[in-house]
Amino acid sequence: MSKPKTKTTDGLEILHRRFLQDKPESQALLNEISLNARVAQMLYTARKEKGLTQKQLAELVGTTQSVIARIEDVNYEGHSLSLLQRISQALDRRLEIDITPITPGGV
Repeated sequence: MSKPKTKTTDGLEILHRRFLQDKPESQALLNEISLNARVAQMLYTARKEKGLTQKQLAELVGTTQSVIARIEDVNYEGHSLSLLQRISQALDRRLEIDITPITPGGV
């Protein structure tokens, strides 16, 4: 028998209970959105720290400014590992990928 839920005023907990709990497809979508947003933010931050425009980074990588803009867009889903590697090298960074266990209720 499942444990009764206690009342909460925590907005994130309420959203989790309402939309994610026991709904693996919702959790998978949230995980994907979160990953895309993290990649976009990391690339944007690293580019800005290096003092480069999107066009300058594109020239270093051998692509166009519009490709860099797409990759920095949180809604972009077509990340290529080889392109991420080239961008990382152009920014004097190392690309690291990690596979970690999913924690219950976590993203």
